[in-house]
Amino acid sequence: MTIVEEIALRQSMRFGFLVVGALVAVVYAVLFCYRGPSRTKTLIKAVPMLAFSAAAGISFGYQLIVSALLLSAVGDIGLSLKGKRAFLIGLIASALALLAYIFHFFALSGYDTSTITFAIFGVLSLVVISDVWIIPHTDTVQRLLWANVVLLATTGIVALSLPVTPLAKFGAFAFLTSEVLVGLHIFSTSASSFQQRSVSILQWLLYVAGQLAILMAVGWKTPLFQIW
Repeated sequence: MTIVEEIALRQSMRFGFLVVGALVAVVYAVLFCYRGPSRTKTLIKAVPMLAFSAAAGISFGYQLIVSALLLSAVGDIGLSLKGKRAFLIGLIASALALLAYIFHFFALSGYDTSTITFAIFGVLSLVVISDVWIIPHTDTVQRLLWANVVLLATTGIVALSLPVTPLAKFGAFAFLTSEVLVGLHIFSTSASSFQQRSVSILQWLLYVAGQLAILMAVGWKTPLFQIW
């Protein structure tokens, strides 16, 4: 196989994975996201992030982006299953995905490793301080939820403040908004079933659109393999 043929093959596979991920995400939004747990729901939910990570991996995407998408898929699976253990695994995977995005955005900004390490240390310190002083009587799940909130906010701030592309900033904003809607969906017990369903669909679509936008904007190393 010549270099040109390999490039064409990788490009075709990349677009194929992106299309599959997007289509399955729409199917999940329309038919599954507002329903109760099931094996089919978990399987369908895992496909978009796995497909996006495959699209990045097959076409020389940044390793941190590939890792973030794979961890997001693990998080999606864990958070869709029954049981505290699966939920904890999902939360941890989601937190690690956010850390990967934070590192990637800092790397794109040209900041050196020491600056990135300092920023991550600051975020983790805030989480520890919060555990000790703000929420000393909470359980493990609540602490991980708080850690995810801090990491998510940091991801949004980093993406919006550093010189990344407008599409990447939109992706981070959509990602952040989707997580806000998760809280709204969980705690708005007085909402009607129609409102709950609408919020679930909107949250999922923003979540997928955010990750896809980040991938399209800053997922590939060179313009030859970049689609935006």
